[in-house]
Amino acid sequence: MMEVGTTTETAHEEDEDIALSQALDDLTIDDAEFDIPELDTTATLESILTQDDNGFDPELDMDGLYPPGSDSSSDTHSIADGETPDRTPTRGKKKSVQYAIHGSILRHVTLKSVSSQVVSAADRVDAGKPSALAVGMFVAVGTSHGLILVFDPKQTLIWCLGSTAVGAQYGAVSALCINSDNTRLLAGFAKGQMTMWDLSTGKLLRTMTEAHPPGSAVLHIQFTDDPTIAICSDSGGSVFELNFKRVMGIRSCESRCLFSGSRGEVCTLAPLRTNFLVKDHPLKDMMVLAMATLSKVFIVHLKPRLSVIFTKQLKGPATTLPLLAWQIVIIQVTNASRVIDPVLAFGRHDTIYFYQVVYQEGTKVKFAPLQIVKLSYSLLNMQWMNAHSLVTVDTSENLHLLHIRTEEELEVMDLMDIEMVYGNSFFKSIATGSNVSEAMALAGERACYQSFETHKGQLLVLGTKSVHVMTIRPWKDRIQLLVRDGNFKGALQLANSFSSGKARAVLGLHGSPVQKKIVVTEQILNLLHKYVDVSMNQTCPRSGAVYLLEEHFQEVIPVCVDQCLLLNRLDILFGTLYDKFSNDMIARGVFLECLEPYILNDKLTSIPPHVMKDFVEHYRDKEMVPNVEACIVHMDIASLDIHQVVSLCWAYGLYDAIIYVYNKGMNDFITPLEELLQLLKAALSTGNPLSDHQIRLGNKILVYISCCLAGRAYPLGDIPDHLVSDVKEGIWRTLTALHTKDANTDEQAYPTLRLLLKYDTREFLNVLSLAFAEPEFDHDNSDPNRVQSRQRVVDVLLQVMVESIGFTPAQVGFLFTFLARQMAKYENSILVNRLLFDQVLEFLCTPSEECGHEEREQAFLELLNSGGLVSADDDKLLKLAEKAKFNRVCEVLYQRRREFDKILLCYLRETARKPLVFNFIHNVMMGSYYSETEKEAVQKEALNQLEELVAIDARETAQLVIQDFALPLVDIVCQMESKPKLQLEFLQGVFEGRDRGAPTAKSHSEPAIHELYLKLLCQFRKEAVQNFIMTSEGYRLEEALQIVRKFRLSDATAYLLEKAGDIHGAFGILQESLQARIKAVMEVAEVGMENYNTTDASLALASVQATMMVIVQLCQRNTGSMDEKQRETLWFSLLDTVMTSQKRLKLVLTNAHFEVFKDMSRHVLNSMMGYIALPSILQKIMQDPAYNVGKFGEMKELLLGMLDTYTYEKTLLKTTNSLLSQDLYWSLNALVSSSNKALSPREDVCLLCSKRYISSTDPVIIFSCGHTYHTSCLQLAGSSAMIDSHPYWTCHQCI
Repeated sequence: MMEVGTTTETAHEEDEDIALSQALDDLTIDDAEFDIPELDTTATLESILTQDDNGFDPELDMDGLYPPGSDSSSDTHSIADGETPDRTPTRGKKKSVQYAIHGSILRHVTLKSVSSQVVSAADRVDAGKPSALAVGMFVAVGTSHGLILVFDPKQTLIWCLGSTAVGAQYGAVSALCINSDNTRLLAGFAKGQMTMWDLSTGKLLRTMTEAHPPGSAVLHIQFTDDPTIAICSDSGGSVFELNFKRVMGIRSCESRCLFSGSRGEVCTLAPLRTNFLVKDHPLKDMMVLAMATLSKVFIVHLKPRLSVIFTKQLKGPATTLPLLAWQIVIIQVTNASRVIDPVLAFGRHDTIYFYQVVYQEGTKVKFAPLQIVKLSYSLLNMQWMNAHSLVTVDTSENLHLLHIRTEEELEVMDLMDIEMVYGNSFFKSIATGSNVSEAMALAGERACYQSFETHKGQLLVLGTKSVHVMTIRPWKDRIQLLVRDGNFKGALQLANSFSSGKARAVLGLHGSPVQKKIVVTEQILNLLHKYVDVSMNQTCPRSGAVYLLEEHFQEVIPVCVDQCLLLNRLDILFGTLYDKFSNDMIARGVFLECLEPYILNDKLTSIPPHVMKDFVEHYRDKEMVPNVEACIVHMDIASLDIHQVVSLCWAYGLYDAIIYVYNKGMNDFITPLEELLQLLKAALSTGNPLSDHQIRLGNKILVYISCCLAGRAYPLGDIPDHLVSDVKEGIWRTLTALHTKDANTDEQAYPTLRLLLKYDTREFLNVLSLAFAEPEFDHDNSDPNRVQSRQRVVDVLLQVMVESIGFTPAQVGFLFTFLARQMAKYENSILVNRLLFDQVLEFLCTPSEECGHEEREQAFLELLNSGGLVSADDDKLLKLAEKAKFNRVCEVLYQRRREFDKILLCYLRETARKPLVFNFIHNVMMGSYYSETEKEAVQKEALNQLEELVAIDARETAQLVIQDFALPLVDIVCQMESKPKLQLEFLQGVFEGRDRGAPTAKSHSEPAIHELYLKLLCQFRKEAVQNFIMTSEGYRLEEALQIVRKFRLSDATAYLLEKAGDIHGAFGILQESLQARIKAVMEVAEVGMENYNTTDASLALASVQATMMVIVQLCQRNTGSMDEKQRETLWFSLLDTVMTSQKRLKLVLTNAHFEVFKDMSRHVLNSMMGYIALPSILQKIMQDPAYNVGKFGEMKELLLGMLDTYTYEKTLLKTTNSLLSQDLYWSLNALVSSSNKALSPREDVCLLCSKRYISSTDPVIIFSCGHTYHTSCLQLAGSSAMIDSHPYWTCHQCI
């Protein structure tokens, strides 16, 4: 939806209303002329207004028709997004549903004077109930007895048009309309008559009785932009044009039928009236008219001639009516251009469409779709409030305010108490005998077209006893309404939405976005001050515990801080607001504590010095000094009292804050380091273990040094670019200084390095390692006087740690590891003497608890790969590596010596790298880089380590043997003969590889391998035997039977017997197994109910059920090929076993478990019905002694289950045959239709030779795809064939 905006000016409307009100003050009413009944006592408007109104009694300002600040006394219920409001109507109490994000948008006013006079007229002059409404500069209310009451903007009754006598003749007023200049009123009646009145004099100008067919109620009557033309429609669904003329002082009306109801009844119509908002619009002269039937919307223009310019289908339930509404809007086409065009909203049921009407030169009109809105309810009525907002009414009489562009529902108002006026009697044409169609009568059951009317942003609603006005509140009123309810947070939230431009339905806020923001900001600040005053003086708890006051201010103060930050008005926050909160000690403390999260999130970086002073003192008094440190490092240094902060930080050891103040406030990065190093030196000099506080100090120093050497600020951010080089050099000079300032004679050389190395050697060396990677170290390192030189730093480290005493071997080891890594990383830039180099290697290869194995091996490996050990003896290095168990180092050295079989062992020694050994062996065996001797050595070593390889991955080992080694499986398996479990794992890998599609060796398919694997499975993994024999085909049946019989695996034996063709043998084995398992159930159950174990019984029954399913499947697979006697032998034997067991189990099983067994019995009967004739089964059940000794009730369920199964299968067969017949019919029908369909060629030339086939004598073939060829061309192209002596052709392009 494009951005839309209204073209009206509120100030202009108010001036026009005031002028009209003043003009009407001088008018007098002639009682006789307007047939106003004489009253017993003189009645005044004041006396009428004092009458009781029992229907709806909202609070109302009676200054005029559109009071500026009046509201109904309605209950408001705010709901958050996503909540469902309660819309249950309550008589006598108005309920309005509002969304918290928008507040109350609609102002509901009852026109109490108008309502009172309408009710009084009904009681005193039998005017009847209200039936129709029209609004312009006047409000006209039609009644059911034919009277029309006209009120001015001050709700003063100025005319009572018509009489009850005329009403008896014409019926109820069914439609009203006031023209654009508010001088004429048109009225339509239930019996079809129409009248025109002069609103300036109250005189009847015209009576039209033959403008449309008699006997039809007037449903709509509307003026157009041309004051001499109006449009009306009746209950017959016809539409007529009324052309008013005046010749020689005689008024007349000519009627023209625009649309006949015989072609579809028109339910509503809406002429486009541009005079209200835009004068001289191009569409004005065309007289555009929108009409809607129950199935379609169509738009016509009446001039220069009647012509249809737009149609659209409109669907909906038969009980819903179509709706139409026009609005002139400003449509934002681009950022720089806008157009003023009409937009038509039309809808039905739950869908609303929006179309823009675009006028083009040459009297062309185009309709551009803008938007489709889907609703969650069914529509009764729909009206524009302004160019941004639409009001809809649903069938539950709820009014919804919608923001059109976003389709957002802004507010819901319950109209149930208004008792809206419905015009269903007019749609049924009851006054003239109900001569309307059933569709029209059904759809018009809830028609209320004449009960809603909008005028200049105001919606008037007609009730049975009252008239109501809905208007959009000005933005200030919406805020003040929340303030009056005490909802300051909601008011501030709403005001912020006005400031940010995210609010909806904004009224009264004019100007550019900047100007709007200034106005709203001033309102927010006033609101904020009022909120603080109320919170301090009215809502603040007067008594109770301190925590109650703290909770109160914790709710208030964050709101103030958020608002001031949002408005960027810290002067207000730390000015008047802080002063107000400072009057209360608790409020002041809560205020200061509320600042902390904003500071830590960098939302608040600057605080005035006096507030910061209070902040520090408050946290100090509450012993929350560490919180101050966290805040200081996020603050703008200019807002801090340096002396106060530094003194506090030194007193409480807030080292982060000290560093931050020196760095940011004085650009001094050296002094804080020197001061902190002195503290660390004092801690280490005691010789006692460091406390947690001292350890944190040392760690902070290391992190600070690392940040400075990397150009980063501590604890966050970056050092300014112009200071980076100076800071780095200053830190290095401090670290490598020969002596500190004011050093005594006993101070050792390089005290700073010595101090940090003693504190934490490893971590300090890590800091140096990171610093060595900085670009300043990439310059010439040969200058011994250069501070930032790797060689110089290394020399100093060696001098401090190796050439002097005071460091443990572990600390020296850390240095050697550091040296090894740096020498490997920066080859030829760091030099050490040979003796020291050998010491480094010895240390790396010596186990140490302080320096981990991985760390030492990695350092050795980096030295080796970088070429730092080129001059070293490989044999010596290998011995050192083997001694230290550096497998990756050994691998590199073995690679150099081409001892690839030993590399295999390196992989196997490391748990993490064991799975990689298979890839290594495969690469060696398949690679051309390796000699045959080397391959044989690797293969031999792999076979020696076969057991470990199988343990790592049996499948990979098997594929290695089969593919890469190409060795007979039999030989490999024989080597494992003494280790049957290893054989099983290996063969499992072989067969798993086969199942996954891996290549197999010839020996893999040998029966002996399959049978050996089967034997091992029977021995160690009996649960896998059944799956193997069912999925494998490589074994011999006789040998496999012997194996499974040896291990007494009944299921496997039965399967193999079935496979060998011995069905009865297989059945016998399974039956024995079933009987054994039933016996086990009996043993579990015979212990008595006191000792009955439900779990054991359930497990035993599950075993019985599994065996029974196997037997049933065996019978189903094989009895289909047997004769009847053989089938009965199997099935009845199974049935005997089941039924005999059922009688025994009934005595010992619980009811639940017995039902499980009965289900098994029913399953057997249902399964055998497909193979044994039903009479045979029944005869067996009825005659066999095993069954007829019991009561019939015991067999009743089985018999009924069999009959149900029979009925089901019979129905299934019948349905299947029916579906097959239908499919066959439709297939044949489609083939017949296709064969009878003519084919049309795409082109008139052969697609192969490009010659016109019309002039050729060769036969032409047209395919169903439309391609056309000569038969000779197809033969040459090879697209023909002879099948059963008949030519068969194929399309050359579609092959």
